[in-house]
This record gives sequence, structure tokens and C-alpha cells, in this order.
Amino acid sequence: MASEMSALIGADLAQLRNLASQLQAPLANPLSAEGNDGAAMSFADSFKQAVMGVNEKDRVAGERMADVDAGRSDDLVGAMLASQDASLSFSMLMQVRNKVVGAVDELIKLQL
Repeated sequence: MASEMSALIGADLAQLRNLASQLQAPLANPLSAEGNDGAAMSFADSFKQAVMGVNEKDRVAGERMADVDAGRSDDLVGAMLASQDASLSFSMLMQVRNKVVGAVDELIKLQL
């Protein structure tokens, strides 16, 4: 029993380390406004890419939760982590949207 539990904990730790190493992967150049192909990337393209990333995280979290609910998977911890990751990503996206809307409102006020 103890060896099974320690094997499960070891597997979860390995998965968490893998996810952490993906988060620490260096970005190409976060300060440049260029996409992967070297062409200049507009703000609209950047925001669209961010929305698509958040949507993908939500889709993956939904699939993982559905797998746990249907009994196809017993990785409840992974499903909950994916759900929290999607939730935090959505919250961050909404904060960025609110800042952009606020900045646009300020620009409109300046023009009057």
C-alpha cells in the first residue's frame, strides 16, 4: 500500500516538474513585437492569440474533467489543476481586457 502511494506521488511530482519546466522555458523575445515568422505582430493578433490560448486551456480542462466524471481517468488532481489553470488564465485575460478598455476610454477623453 505504501509503495503504491509513493509511486503515485512520484508520478504526480514528475508531472508537476514537467509542467514547471514548460513554464520556465525561455520566450523568444517577449519585448519584441514579432511573431514566429518574423513578421510584425499587431496588438489585435497578440490578443487573438491570447484568447485562443485561454480557450484551448479551457477545452483541455473540460476534457480532463469529463474523463474523470466518465471514469476513463482517475487523475482528479491533474483535472483540477487544469481547471484552475484555465480559470486563472481567463481571469488574467479579463484583467488585460479591462486595462485596454480603460486606456481606450482615457484616449477618448483626451481627444475631447
